[in-house]
Amino acid sequence: MLYNDQIMERDNNINIEDRAYQFGDGVYEVIGVYDGTPLMMDEHMERLERSARELRLNLPLPVSEIKNNLEKLVDVNELEEGIIYMQVSRGIASREHAFPEPGTQAVTIAYTREETRQSDLEDKGGTAVLTEDIRWLRCDIKTLNLLPNVMAKQKAVENNSVEAILHRGDIVTEASASNVFIVKNGELYTHPADNYILNGITRKSIIQLCNELNIKVNEQTYTVDELLSADEVFISATKQDIIPILKVDDQMIGDGKPGKITHKILKSFRSLYQKEIRNKA
Repeated sequence: MLYNDQIMERDNNINIEDRAYQFGDGVYEVIGVYDGTPLMMDEHMERLERSARELRLNLPLPVSEIKNNLEKLVDVNELEEGIIYMQVSRGIASREHAFPEPGTQAVTIAYTREETRQSDLEDKGGTAVLTEDIRWLRCDIKTLNLLPNVMAKQKAVENNSVEAILHRGDIVTEASASNVFIVKNGELYTHPADNYILNGITRKSIIQLCNELNIKVNEQTYTVDELLSADEVFISATKQDIIPILKVDDQMIGDGKPGKITHKILKSFRSLYQKEIRNKA
């Protein structure tokens, strides 16, 4: 694992007064590793910087050094397929809600984990459930505070579904750990990247790919009814990539099979990461 700027054996390096442990006071990123290559590392580092800035959290190292350390971690662990998890907390200090005294050092922790792609699920699709979005109003910041997401994901698991799709009132936002897209009349719709959703790295790549594929993307809100009556629905996230949703609760989506637009985007996304792997080889 990586602790600050040192690679060491993974053991108990967590201080009980780390603000991540007591307040969830920190930010994190999950980076997919494909064939030994971290995908879209620069985009993840850019988002890490933004999240830290929004929380007034000073990163302990320049992102270029954090990036180099993470790449070394992948090499040391000889990771071919999986993820890098990393987080930065505001540091170790006496438990007070206010920020600690100036000079308190932020704490960086990272590790790798083997994790294979869900190619079968991507090709065949899965189901989802609906649940109310009860998160705070700054979902655009990738913070360590994930309890509402945990509760939503558990609902999905208990219903043998791959995801829980969230809605605030009648408006669909995203899912417990992914972004949501619907297809209607050949066009994509996804919630705007405002404070109600996390602007996923895979989400951004999909929008860029759609521009190249001449598929119109509408970044605008849509309702639960519009979700349920969509021609196609899919979710996107790091390492999940793109998963077609065939049924939401008891409502079949379209003809209950992965749609043509979803398949086209998935095929293009797979080509994208294969190209990036070749370029870094």
